[in-house]
Amino acid sequence: MDNSPEQQQPQGQPPAPMKKNEPAPAPAPGTDLAAELRAADADRERVADLLRDAYAEGRLTVDEHAERIEAAYNARTFGELEPLTRDLPSHPGPIRHNLTKPPLDAPAPAPQQQPPLPPARAESPTMIAVFGAAARKGRWRVGSHLKAVAVFGGVEIDLTDAVFESPEVVIEVVAVFGGVEVRVPENVTLQGSGAGIFGGFDVREQTSPDPYAPVVRIKGAAVFGGCEAKPKRGKKLKEWVRRQLEG
Repeated sequence: MDNSPEQQQPQGQPPAPMKKNEPAPAPAPGTDLAAELRAADADRERVADLLRDAYAEGRLTVDEHAERIEAAYNARTFGELEPLTRDLPSHPGPIRHNLTKPPLDAPAPAPQQQPPLPPARAESPTMIAVFGAAARKGRWRVGSHLKAVAVFGGVEIDLTDAVFESPEVVIEVVAVFGGVEVRVPENVTLQGSGAGIFGGFDVREQTSPDPYAPVVRIKGAAVFGGCEAKPKRGKKLKEWVRRQLEG
């Protein structure tokens, strides 16, 4: 009878436990560990900017843009963010992250200098749309008063990238069988005091936590027309009079 220790394990017995010096099993082929990492606010904001650019270029419809923006801000991992821009030319490519930490004595990377912004445009304080449309967006200078008149037409005012030259901006709206749409950054104070006569005057008011942030006041009337003013999610004002004075 062979009593050597190399004899086969009796049937019905559980397999012997793995020895400590044996390597752990490798992950299944095709598993992307980086896709399971938690996404930060900056990662969600980067994807949202790509989606806004695609919408402005006409690559996404209104519904597609709204659906993907909502999914971007609700995403928890990189794996949930990546499919949102996969079919866009500006897609950043597969997620690849270095999971190792640099040594403590490694030199800090040199800060990247941001290219200087182009000068803000000077625009007229009056916008008129009669049987047509008028829009103002991008980097432009907005003063203390702006008047928008829409008669059988539409006026679009986008303040999200504007340079505020006054701590308070009053927008006077006159909409007759037309509409006026106003978009403001999410970190300014928005107030409204208009009237809708056989129409709508909808101002989604908000108060900025910064007491020195600019204040945008919407007033006027909409007769058989409409006025809508609300903050644009994900867009924050970076230049205003207080910061310019502080230099």
